[in-house]
Amino acid sequence: MPDNNPSNRVEGDENSILTVNAKQRVRTQLETDIENFLASGGSIELVDSNVTADPPTKPVSRYGGKQI
Repeated sequence: MPDNNPSNRVEGDENSILTVNAKQRVRTQLETDIENFLASGGSIELVDSNVTADPPTKPVSRYGGKQI
């Protein structure tokens, strides 16, 4: 049964309106998944905020690339 009480709703954009209860269910599921992951031997590594997966690339010059 959807929760139609406006005071219990959390809005992001128009397409993703979640109730407080729905967000709590997601948090609970995430905590359970993390506990299961750690219990099965997984580990969580803290990564510095300045680390990116995409290293910077050298800019490409296209000046004069087209024929006149």
